Amino acid sequence: MKTLQTAFFLFVFVPLVNSAPPIQQESLQFYEYDTDVPMGSLFQQDYEIPPKDKRKDGTNVSLDTSLILQGDDSEHNAPPTKDTNLPTCLLCVCLSGSVYCEEIDIEAVPPLPKETAYLYARFNKIKRIAVSDFADITTLRRIDFSGNRIEEIEDGAFSKLLLLEELSLAENRLLKLPVLPPKLTTFNANQNRIKSRGIKANAFKRLTNLAYLYLGHNALESVPLNLPESLRILHLQYNNITTITDDTFCKSNNTRYIRTRMDEIRMEGNPILLAKHVNAFSCLRTLPVGTYY
Repeated sequence: MKTLQTAFFLFVFVPLVNSAPPIQQESLQFYEYDTDVPMGSLFQQDYEIPPKDKRKDGTNVSLDTSLILQGDDSEHNAPPTKDTNLPTCLLCVCLSGSVYCEEIDIEAVPPLPKETAYLYARFNKIKRIAVSDFADITTLRRIDFSGNRIEEIEDGAFSKLLLLEELSLAENRLLKLPVLPPKLTTFNANQNRIKSRGIKANAFKRLTNLAYLYLGHNALESVPLNLPESLRILHLQYNNITTITDDTFCKSNNTRYIRTRMDEIRMEGNPILLAKHVNAFSCLRTLPVGTYY
């Protein structure tokens, strides 16, 4: 008899326990350097109420439109406002000055807490970076926008980021480079669509701390001018570079000049025969990687 009672108890109560969906916990993705659903839809899926429901007798019941405001596209497809930091830290992960917004399909830079030092927004659908995105965030030291769809960066978007040291715009759709902040040590713009005319003549001249410059897999026709003395690593592989001058890396008017910090230059995959430009490498401690014959 006890066995039948136990079985009856399980039959009645087990469905009630299983009726609630399991809680899903997102795994925290931490940043590892080097290397389609809009945000509104994320909320819409959770809160949208169908416009009609059916009673048990089969008749339709129209719901008040005020009940579906949280599923309204006009509300959630609009970019988040900067009135509060709460939406960003619900959608992203905010942790000790770092904001992780990776692979969540956002289409614009989210409002950031004012103390943000590290922003990781890789693999999203961001198309544009505006001046207003970082106007009040002067504490940033690292930004990673790799793997987005960025086509435009407003002039001055990074001008107030005087502490920024690392910036990655790799794997986007850029045609030109923005004005870069002065204290950069690492800049990565690999795998874009940048041509030589999209880089200003003095774009890197004033970056006296720049040590790592990655411009591989673009559409450059020449090596950028006025590279800083601080440069250690330069990647220009798989562009359309066809010419190099004696002043590209060295100083034609100073035969004793040596670039002591330059450790690596990659130029493979370019339509240029490096053996024809031996004088252009006379100041380097190691020859660039590329085709010589």
